[in-house]
Amino acid sequence: MSQKYDVVVVGAGAAGAMAAGTAAQRGLNTVIIERNPRIGRKIMITGKGRCNVTNNCDNPAFINAVKVNGKFLYSAINTFSTQDTMSFFQNLGVPLKTERGNRVFPVSDKSVDIVDALAKFIRTSGAKLVEGRCKALIIKDGAVSGVKLEDGTSLQADNVIVATGGLSYPTTGSTGDGYLLAKQAGHNIVTPTPSLIPIVTNELWCKDLMGLSLKNVTVTLTDMQKNKVLYHEMGEMLFTHFGVSGPLILSASSHMKQENLHNYVIEIDLKPALSVEQLDARLLRDFAKNLNKDFLNSLSELLPRKIIPIMVELSQIDGCEKVNQITKEQRRAFAELIKHLRITPRAFRPIDEAIITSGGVHVKEINPKTMESKLVKGLYFAGEVMDVDAYTGGFNLQIAFSTGALAGMHVGL
Repeated sequence: MSQKYDVVVVGAGAAGAMAAGTAAQRGLNTVIIERNPRIGRKIMITGKGRCNVTNNCDNPAFINAVKVNGKFLYSAINTFSTQDTMSFFQNLGVPLKTERGNRVFPVSDKSVDIVDALAKFIRTSGAKLVEGRCKALIIKDGAVSGVKLEDGTSLQADNVIVATGGLSYPTTGSTGDGYLLAKQAGHNIVTPTPSLIPIVTNELWCKDLMGLSLKNVTVTLTDMQKNKVLYHEMGEMLFTHFGVSGPLILSASSHMKQENLHNYVIEIDLKPALSVEQLDARLLRDFAKNLNKDFLNSLSELLPRKIIPIMVELSQIDGCEKVNQITKEQRRAFAELIKHLRITPRAFRPIDEAIITSGGVHVKEINPKTMESKLVKGLYFAGEVMDVDAYTGGFNLQIAFSTGALAGMHVGL
């Protein structure tokens, strides 16, 4: 059984949907092969179900946020920018809003609105959606000529766009299928590793803070062996039953190598707006208001309730000590602790919990102006299957939209 198309797109996530719809709008007979019954499974869980669809920044800021192979994306982001993504969804009837860190979400705070808009885009473009799993590329004389599906079906096409995602969240369909297809075509794969991933800590007290979200704190990641600060940013983080997560931690993790985790130290500044001297003065004022209180009961205006017992224990000051008995040196050391709360990574969580996968198809083997393979004519790549990844904040979805649009614009030319 064989069918003929102009373009076969493998994967109906953000990159695949954008590529297929864009190609079909150009009049190309386009089919998308998606292994899930519904498109955009991974989009549904992004941004805690709210979908951080892009980042409201200019192109240079976007490139700066791409930590792996950012320069490869110059053509893609200049062809389809973050502003283009915002206009795209608003024109499809999804009002958007910009929040802290220029993160863009649907006004409804519902990922399903983004997925439904992409489904509408596919439908109105004329692209056909087929449920199935691509097993192999059909390649003849250095050019792609179709794909074989798991059920034995063959689809003939002079152009194939691989947009299968990486290895993170395999329940959404990201199980590395695209790497196998790329290898079949002779492409080199940069070993996939987790990126933007929660961190298991050595400190067991993190478990006691499970569920505590800290906002407006600063996280600093230092490579102690090199004595080098790798990441420093203000924002939000979260304590979990295994350690730490949240936007700051996920971004910090992207600077860490799994085999060198013992070299890193993460410092949390709980009061970044205050210097140590200002914090010491604040403690002095708080103590003056609570002269007859125990140390443990004097910190409720300064720190979140849940973290106070931990901070008292780490300070090695007796929690039952009256605040008027605490020495200047103890108070100063406590201020330093608040400014430099240390945690040490023990492990990354499993790769299937990573927000994205670092690694993938080597970008030196892909034409950055078209997303076409330099090795096999008619073969294109888009999205996370390639070795490009960025910080958290909407940048990775934007990579998918930009590279998908670029592939869709150039496929078949």
